[in-house]
Amino acid sequence: MRRLIHFQCAGETLAATLDDAPGTTGLLIVSGGNEIRIGAHRGMAELAANVAKMSHPVFRYDRRGIGDSTGENNGFESTSEDICEAAAAFRREAPHLCRIVAFGNCDAASALILFHAAAGIDALVLTNPWTIEQTDDLPPAAAIRSRYIEKLKDPRELLRLVTGGVNLRKLASGLIKASAKPSQPPAGLPARMAAALAASTTPVTILLAGRDNTAIAFADHWQSDAFAACRARVTPHSCDTDSHSFARPQDKAWLTGQVLAALA
Repeated sequence: MRRLIHFQCAGETLAATLDDAPGTTGLLIVSGGNEIRIGAHRGMAELAANVAKMSHPVFRYDRRGIGDSTGENNGFESTSEDICEAAAAFRREAPHLCRIVAFGNCDAASALILFHAAAGIDALVLTNPWTIEQTDDLPPAAAIRSRYIEKLKDPRELLRLVTGGVNLRKLASGLIKASAKPSQPPAGLPARMAAALAASTTPVTILLAGRDNTAIAFADHWQSDAFAACRARVTPHSCDTDSHSFARPQDKAWLTGQVLAALA
């Protein structure tokens, strides 16, 4: 059964949807970006329905200032209290729960890394965690390098280059960024995420859309020294897709299977 509920967070009223089921392990879905709880292409609503069919209750909500919830939207780094109150509301509405697995895509994954401990989350499923602190309009350097490597393998792209079909100014800007050494400050977002994961004993599943720019940027940071301790206990899994939200049928099926495995 799917039902609409409301709960309180810092004096605001947040809207949520519960797909009820008899299982004692439930899925808490945290929305990324400024998406409402239905998700891109109805992806989170479909995921919730499919997971609930397998006897796991699923709780989705709109954080403050998004969708049907009141308050101001101050971005993912302000959502610690939202996550805590959502987890508490999930436990109230499904009192048979013994374990909560939290799922988040993009900056919701980053928020869960930073704030899951305070919410008492039992396990994490993180897709395409957001590590980008934007300084220009170009994609992350790791994504640019990956894209150029693929283009160099394609004779048609080389032909475009010699026949003037490539914007040389854009190409030069991309090459400069791709070749630049990382200048991430010590207290930057990736470093804080690495520290939070290293300090946690919560089981973590990381799922990446292999050809998505956000996932490529995260994978690049994942190989850095900051995440060395995390790599010893977590191995990311990759889906061969460029869809950030796993929108294609085969991507959705892969994602659902991975989430169900984490719930099991």
